[in-house]
Amino acid sequence: MIDRLVIEDLAVARGGRPLFEGFQAALGAGEALALTGANGAGKTSLLRAVAGLLRPEAGRIRFEAAGAALEAEEARTGALHLLGHHDGLKTGRTAGEELEFWSAWTGASRAGLDRAIEVFRLEPLMGLEVRKLSAGQRKRVALARLVASPRPLWLLDEPLAPLDAERRALIGGLMEKHLSGGGMILAAVHDPLPIPSRAVEVGR
Repeated sequence: MIDRLVIEDLAVARGGRPLFEGFQAALGAGEALALTGANGAGKTSLLRAVAGLLRPEAGRIRFEAAGAALEAEEARTGALHLLGHHDGLKTGRTAGEELEFWSAWTGASRAGLDRAIEVFRLEPLMGLEVRKLSAGQRKRVALARLVASPRPLWLLDEPLAPLDAERRALIGGLMEKHLSGGGMILAAVHDPLPIPSRAVEVGR
């Protein structure tokens, strides 16, 4: 299980344009780190680099467990969730089909899937096509995989948008429980996280 993430002297570019360089951060079990900065500063790109979807120009990303380095591919395959600002759901499929697909992809059990549906109160949405859901409902379907298939490292891009106050409180509670169990959260935010966290600005 990952219990530490270390980012050293990271430089990231997009479309040939440098976004940031020399970025450093460390995150341990039970900790949350909020990535702040202006639009276009590179917060999303940083999350994608940690997830292995974007190759940095320079620097190093290291995953550790009990003080020992883990193979990056192993850590990324089975120990982290990346939830982007866009939900990544196929609009022509039902919410149930999408949740089952992502749950199977991430190795969730049937019990985990049922718990996610219960926690996020998704049962009334399961038969509806994604295109018919509100932005907040779609977000809940996307976030449900965090519960369906627990993984220690959550990479979240604007996790509270566009949720209402009740759902934000729910996410806050899930975040607290995740951290209390030794999990870690790295989140790109404009709104403050609803949990104690450190903040680091990207792009400066």
